[in-house]
Amino acid sequence: MSLITITEVRKRFGENEVLRGISLAVAAGEVIAIIGKSGSGKSTLLRCINGLEMIDEGTIEVDGAMLRPDDTHLRALRQKVGMIFQSFNLFPHLTVGRNVMLSPMVVKSMPQREAHGLATTMLERVGLGHKFDALPEELSGGQQQRVAIARALAMQPAALLCDEITSALDPELVNEVLAVVGELAREGMTLLMVTHEMRFAREVCDRVVFMHQGRVHEIGPPEEVFNKPQSLELQQFLGRNR
Repeated sequence: MSLITITEVRKRFGENEVLRGISLAVAAGEVIAIIGKSGSGKSTLLRCINGLEMIDEGTIEVDGAMLRPDDTHLRALRQKVGMIFQSFNLFPHLTVGRNVMLSPMVVKSMPQREAHGLATTMLERVGLGHKFDALPEELSGGQQQRVAIARALAMQPAALLCDEITSALDPELVNEVLAVVGELAREGMTLLMVTHEMRFAREVCDRVVFMHQGRVHEIGPPEEVFNKPQSLELQQFLGRNR
């Protein structure tokens, strides 16, 4: 059984068809890297899986929750998937701990004491337990992104969607965030990552999806995708990103 099932998904913005019949099945515990040029539809696909964008055709199902436009279905879907963005999107006026506590308290009506304990555990999981009372502005970019990961984990999602989560970071901070994601992968978290970090995709991911012009152009284990690209488009993309 697949945890995430995407079937013939199409998405248009006006006359521009960004997703052109995407189908993908993701097993529980699988780590998938999504690679491709800007404009190939990678981020749009993640936003559709999380219900931030509605689809025009096809179906998306995550752990039994279907993507539908009504609030009931969207709420059920979003409790299944955590989303981490390029920008950290932390509330600047709230402490790190409060940022992590907020969603469980608001969405799941979790009591404050329980949310406090959960936030402490999740911050420790990303190596920031000692920053509970700090404000986001007191943290480095890498630390803020790790708080964003802790916040997503606090909702105890079935899967985590990561949209270029290292692209806004200085190079020396990238590895600290990737180390946290790599540990989540080893712990069995289901991960879909849009990324330009080819070494990470090669070493950590179970499969790599190459998107081109709104379609899944090639898909397979990292050693096949990187070492034996079948299409000229993938060969050119890898040549530019080595």
